[in-house]
Amino acid sequence: MAIDAAAALSYLHSVDIIHRDVKTHNILVDQNYNVKVADFGLSRLFPTNATHISTAPQGTPGYLDPEYHRFYQLTDKSDVYSYGVVLMELLSSRPAVDVGRQPNEISLAMMSISKIQKGELDQIVDPALNCGCDQEVSRAVTQIAELAFRCLQMDREMRPSIKEVVEELREILKALCCRGEVTDAEAKVRDDIRLLKETSSTMFFSPKSVIDKWLSRSTMPNLSK
Repeated sequence: MAIDAAAALSYLHSVDIIHRDVKTHNILVDQNYNVKVADFGLSRLFPTNATHISTAPQGTPGYLDPEYHRFYQLTDKSDVYSYGVVLMELLSSRPAVDVGRQPNEISLAMMSISKIQKGELDQIVDPALNCGCDQEVSRAVTQIAELAFRCLQMDREMRPSIKEVVEELREILKALCCRGEVTDAEAKVRDDIRLLKETSSTMFFSPKSVIDKWLSRSTMPNLSK
């Protein structure tokens, strides 16, 4: 499901469409487990040669790209951030926002980044995945969590493209099915993850509710190159 949803987003991005409201409720699965990405009500056509679209933030709290929320700059990496939240929902079986959790864990993105940075992934992964009994499954879950960690970076330039996400998920699945060895590409990703974890910078997260204040340097929507 994760691969099919990412592949659908990759197709949208290839034809310059940003979904702008990627979330689990908009990923539909039929009785044959075919995956469809739905609800294009907020989607935007991305202009050729533009680096971003300056527009008032729209989306769902918990999934909304914090950089877009803060600076009013919509890019294809905004969908990547939202997809990172979806990945963590799949791994943890927890909702993107839950006011019943501790204040610093209301946002699943915030909680996930904190746990991954501290090496406490086991505290957030759904026990039903049975990671403790299968080393290869545990390794795959860790790789997916690290991919989600990269998707959830505040700086959009640090996030992978959705095409790269698809490729990495397919490699993880292939390795899991074949019980293969660590590839050069996987080793490079691990090096990138180590650097991200060691980087100390101010982190901003997706708003927890629709009443969170929107701070922006932009006053008029426009196209920026």
